[in-house]
Amino acid sequence: MKRFLLRWLINGISLFLVVHIVSGISISSWLATIAAALVLGLLNAFVRPVLIVLTLPVNILTLGLFTLIINGFIFYLVAQLVHGFVIAGYWHAFLGALVFSIISSLLSLLISSESNQN
Repeated sequence: MKRFLLRWLINGISLFLVVHIVSGISISSWLATIAAALVLGLLNAFVRPVLIVLTLPVNILTLGLFTLIINGFIFYLVAQLVHGFVIAGYWHAFLGALVFSIISSLLSLLISSESNQN
């Protein structure tokens, strides 16, 4: 449970930063940020693996770059599911997903290195 909450916090912070970095992405409230982070985490945990398996031949042909398209689609899907989270178009979602992945990875690395030092 602690790991889930930590992951949700990382997603929320990353999403908040993405909104301020990428134009074309906006969130109306903190509640929408929390809901979008939760939905994004759930879709990444359950839908993304299925999509990756279904698109495996394309993913192999593109040497894994098609995964970026899948990440953008999931980011755009979250905007369709969460009221108050708005993305202007797919390419904004693609760029937002890319920035989100980078920020989330850096935060996860930072937190895991701090917990290893204790």
